[in-house]
Amino acid sequence: MGVDYYKVLQVDRSAKDDDLKKAYRKLAMKWHPDKNPNNKKEAEAKFKQISEAYDVCFCVLSDPQKRAVYDQYGEEGLKGQVPPPGAGGFSGGSDGGPTTFRFNPRSADDIFSEFFGFSSPFGGMGDMGGGRAGVSGFPRGMFGDDIFTSFRSGAGEGSGNVPRKSAPIERTLQCSLEDLYKGTTKKMKISREVTDASGRSTTVEEILTIEIKPGWKKGTKITFPEKGNEQRGIIPADLVFIIDEKPHSVFKRDGNDLVVTQKISLVEALTGYTVQLTTLDGRNLSVSINSIISPTYEEVIKGEGMPIPKEPSKKGNLKVKFNIKFPSRLTSEQKTGIKRLLTSS
Repeated sequence: MGVDYYKVLQVDRSAKDDDLKKAYRKLAMKWHPDKNPNNKKEAEAKFKQISEAYDVCFCVLSDPQKRAVYDQYGEEGLKGQVPPPGAGGFSGGSDGGPTTFRFNPRSADDIFSEFFGFSSPFGGMGDMGGGRAGVSGFPRGMFGDDIFTSFRSGAGEGSGNVPRKSAPIERTLQCSLEDLYKGTTKKMKISREVTDASGRSTTVEEILTIEIKPGWKKGTKITFPEKGNEQRGIIPADLVFIIDEKPHSVFKRDGNDLVVTQKISLVEALTGYTVQLTTLDGRNLSVSINSIISPTYEEVIKGEGMPIPKEPSKKGNLKVKFNIKFPSRLTSEQKTGIKRLLTSS
């Protein structure tokens, strides 16, 4: 009977279309010649046989009449090697002789390319990126996948069981400290490639809405599942935005606390000082300090720090530090006065 194509694909004769696709994906990745440089001759033969087996099982044997021919006469019947006249499974031709089903298999590379989009994933390919902007200035190619990495990481023994997913695409999302204090909504326009049922690729644009929650920290990730470029046989990559915090002109962040440094004179440090601040949500804050302010002094104002994400009703603290400006020189009279004052106290 010749080659048993189902045996080549390591599936039962009752295998469904999905089973055939999974089997082909697994074996084709395993035996692709580019993946077997030290055993290329055997790999080429295996790869061709696997591809022909898939072509026969999936594309030919779905026809009940051709399936009956194959079940009775094997590959010889499909390839036009006519059985004896009157043999069962063949209907009469116009000349009274038996009808044959001539099967012309496609090339192994064509089948592989239909599955994965490229015929040679392990080497010899050009730049996949493209320079056109895709998402708010991001390169279009970044919304696809590095094809070399894709196939290498997905070419394991069991990788054919499920489609491989592209690695996440990460982008920095700059936020002001005010954004992270109050929370805000940002909209990002993206452009990506999608594939229709026929395998044709088109460009679509989308607006992604990102809700920034009060108190979010640098490094927080917002994920949009499968918003990368679509490619045949590969699950699109997730698009991940990572919060980054822009420097602020007044405040610095320390976890859930805010830190501010005030410049004051020596007189103010010794006689008292009133802190005047505008908070991140626009309130005027006034705090009087009557204690002597030393260079290491720190005033802590409770509840005036950053919102705590897991407890939105609570906030961290505001820490006020001081940079005391000492006079560059003193007159003899000033020195005498200071000595008299400090000695008497």
